[in-house]
Amino acid sequence: MRSSHIILPLALAAALAFAAPAAAADYVQAAGSALTFASEYDGETFSGQFPRFTTTLSFDPARPAAAKLDVLIPLAGTVTGNADRDSTLVSKDFFDIASFAQARYTASGFRSLGGNRYAADGTLSLRGVSKPVTLTFTWTPGAQPLLSGNAVVKRLAFGVGGGDWADTGMIPDEVAISTRVRFTAAK
Repeated sequence: MRSSHIILPLALAAALAFAAPAAAADYVQAAGSALTFASEYDGETFSGQFPRFTTTLSFDPARPAAAKLDVLIPLAGTVTGNADRDSTLVSKDFFDIASFAQARYTASGFRSLGGNRYAADGTLSLRGVSKPVTLTFTWTPGAQPLLSGNAVVKRLAFGVGGGDWADTGMIPDEVAISTRVRFTAAK
């Protein structure tokens, strides 16, 4: 009788130890999200946005290393509020949307930076070039969680703004990227 008192708790402990970890929540982008960029041209700061991007996320703040992020960014329709600049951005010298209609950012595994701050060491694919880019962000949980983050992209590494536009005195190499993505549970 006494051995059954020991075996049952051991069996229960073993079952709990081998139980599958809790699954991350799966999310899709909700209305009210934004993906923007900022740079300078000839000393004047300007900003723009990618209005038709889509984001999917699998994330559990308790297990950031298991996270997955996928952002698809159609480049046609990029807007800066200046028609000449907008048409130049989609041209062969910049995004070359005739050959490369979209960009994509993917990350598998996040790092906790403490509190509700994280880093996603991912890969940006743009103009046929894939390079590492780190997105640092704040995660605000709730009924519609919010990912609010920033990254820096070196445009020349992707061939964006080559030729006459490669002069970093006219347009800096570093472009600031900001995102605020509101999420809803995936169905």
